[in-house]
Amino acid sequence: MKKLENGFEHLLFTSRWLIAPVYLALVIALMVLLVKAAKQLWLLVSTVLTASDDEIIIGVLSIVDISLIMNLLIIIIFSGYENFVSKMEDLHGHADRPDWMGHIGFTDLKLKLIGSIVAISGIELLKAFMSIGVGQSIAGTPATDRELAWMVGIHITFVVSGLIYALMDRVSHPPVHRDK
Repeated sequence: MKKLENGFEHLLFTSRWLIAPVYLALVIALMVLLVKAAKQLWLLVSTVLTASDDEIIIGVLSIVDISLIMNLLIIIIFSGYENFVSKMEDLHGHADRPDWMGHIGFTDLKLKLIGSIVAISGIELLKAFMSIGVGQSIAGTPATDRELAWMVGIHITFVVSGLIYALMDRVSHPPVHRDK
């Protein structure tokens, strides 16, 4: 019976590798976003002389948006892989290894995810409001008042959810105060 239990536990333990291809898919998604950023940059540069100030700002915000999403994917890939699949032992001494790598737990990852979603949502909302002056939204037609209201409502929901989650984390893991 103990041998069966050990075999089952070994199977469960090695099953963590089933998520590794998902991290590879996220790396490919990074490449897709890189192409999207290059396309956006090309559009921005090629229309710089004829575009309005609002169009330039929307173009730059689009690149910032892509950057935030790519940063979020990097955090998810590295911390998810290290937390759930395997430690990157060979890279611990690498000069370019980020300080946070290997130190972000699941709770920290969720807080960073929520913070990134709020930032991305805020940028999308700003782009929608900026496109009012340009006369078209990201989809190519002007955003309606109803669409803008929904965007604001969703953004506020993200902000409130993030604040509640951070508060819950703070209550369940209060900071340690040291007397000097």
